[in-house]
Amino acid sequence: MRIVRFSPASADPALDLGGDPLYGVIHEDAIAIIAGDPLYSGVKPTGKVVPISQVRLLAPVLPRSKVVCIGKNYADHAKEMGGEAPAEPIIFLKPNTSVVGPNDTIVWPAMSDRVDHEAELAIVIGRICKDVPKERANDVIFGYTLANDVTARNLQKKDGQWTRAKGFDTFCPLGPWIDTDFVPAGQLVTATLNGEVKQSAPLSDMIFDVPTIINFISQVMTLLPGDVILTGTPAGIGPMPESSTITVAIEGLGELTNKVSTRG
Repeated sequence: MRIVRFSPASADPALDLGGDPLYGVIHEDAIAIIAGDPLYSGVKPTGKVVPISQVRLLAPVLPRSKVVCIGKNYADHAKEMGGEAPAEPIIFLKPNTSVVGPNDTIVWPAMSDRVDHEAELAIVIGRICKDVPKERANDVIFGYTLANDVTARNLQKKDGQWTRAKGFDTFCPLGPWIDTDFVPAGQLVTATLNGEVKQSAPLSDMIFDVPTIINFISQVMTLLPGDVILTGTPAGIGPMPESSTITVAIEGLGELTNKVSTRG
């Protein structure tokens, strides 16, 4: 099941959908609208259907609390960043204000001279949880989506810690949907910049797999419904020029495309 969050502003007025964002389940080229946020209300059909072509897809989840990220979770990426593969997961946070959706613009901040792409698999947490055993990790996962952990690389190096470099508004594109049936295995994760593939690696190359990540993070902090976990990026990170187009893709999960603005 693929769940989307969307703006119905351009939909047929006869559908009487109002102007507020709605949730729905994709069925071929249409969206079957559901009542409320499925993270809290479950999937309850309303009987209304709208063509995908008539709406604008938004970030499929707005984290109520946090976006937790895993750094250097692919050995080749750790190497290209000038370090060894970590012995345990490296975690950091992005604010929920950094989240945008598919086709939204990544805004290049004036204080940065290099803005990079980082293609990643994202986990959406479905229930409040703490100290989750690895064998119970799937019980707390609502589904998966795609993410771009956008990074102001010069500021990351300058600051020595990552909050500013990764925390700007628009620096966490998510989407286009939450897939509740996706099972991470050896699917390729890629980043394509202006039509050229820059990153490509199987999810199986992750140093720490999904159960290990959830187990580790939940020992540190309580996870809440709607929290998002970014699982790390493979080698091939690099700058996104002004006015470029970046697409993150994962086999069987979909594609997430965003444009980059000119420098502020």
